[in-house]
Amino acid sequence: YAEAVLAQKTRKIDADGTVHGGPVYYIKTAFHGKFGTFLAGFFAVAIILALGFMGCMVQSNSIASTMNTAFGIPTWLMGIIIVVFAGFIFLGGLSRLAAVTEKVVPFMAIVYLIGGIAVLIANASHVGDAFFLIFEFAFNPNAELGGVTFGIIAALSQGAKRGLFSNEAGMGSTPHAHAQANVAKPHDQGVVAMVGVFIDTFVVLTLNALVIICTLYTADGPLANGYVGDVTSVLSKTNLAQTAFGSVMGASLGAKFVAICLFFFAFSTVLSWNLFGKINAIWLFGKKNPKACTVIYTLIALVFILMGTMMSNDLVWELTDMFNNLMVIPNVIALFALTKMVVGSAESKIAQ
Repeated sequence: YAEAVLAQKTRKIDADGTVHGGPVYYIKTAFHGKFGTFLAGFFAVAIILALGFMGCMVQSNSIASTMNTAFGIPTWLMGIIIVVFAGFIFLGGLSRLAAVTEKVVPFMAIVYLIGGIAVLIANASHVGDAFFLIFEFAFNPNAELGGVTFGIIAALSQGAKRGLFSNEAGMGSTPHAHAQANVAKPHDQGVVAMVGVFIDTFVVLTLNALVIICTLYTADGPLANGYVGDVTSVLSKTNLAQTAFGSVMGASLGAKFVAICLFFFAFSTVLSWNLFGKINAIWLFGKKNPKACTVIYTLIALVFILMGTMMSNDLVWELTDMFNNLMVIPNVIALFALTKMVVGSAESKIAQ
């Protein structure tokens, strides 16, 4: 809520209607002088690395891995395909990005939710067991996770990392999109931002978790006895969802269903994150020549996307987690500094 409200309140609109907004603008509002410039610059560099480059590597890696599993497409070839499509849209500007995402995102979400619900209905008898397992292993981890103390720390750490990655609340990325919205009052966009986090994390990701746990970890599932033995050579982070959906749809159809849905999810994320990084690259380096800055930034981003399809899954995740954390620091400092502005927006709505 705070990020969206501040993005609306501090955005700049050019004479031609072009909107500029995001954390660098409310950071500069919170802190004037050299400290504000440093903090905004630190954020801009962090988001360019975290989302524009490293984050897109995670998405392309996931696309390439699932497409390889489902269709046998070599990861390097899938990388080239992604780069071609992404480059075409990147250089087409914001209007082309909006035209693609506004059609793709609702469709992919509905299809995936329907598929997930179908799997849960087929495994309805295991849903209760799945919830039990979630709490059991969160508060009573097995020896593989290092016992109770280290197990809980690991659960909290991974939860924070994946939660941050999934909904980006507090990270400073989504304010760039919220700044572009046309709303009557900043409060309205703040509410939209909160609803988005709820749908993304509590609905879509909970559904995904339940699908995987119900089919793989309960009863006679392949991971009922833990991630040990021969199963470690078959199941990995990249094909868990494909295997879970395949238990109901059939191995081949399940793998293809997840691969296609993931392509839409991940590719639309690549488009958005590239835009967020580009906004900050222009703010940092391209005020005099934004077109040249955009071309250079885009070419570097495309190289990282291609690299992501050829690197190990664990490495790309570790890189993006590290740079995501760097983004949070300057963003959250500014959010706290502008608390009065955020509270004032909420109170003005209550007063009505």
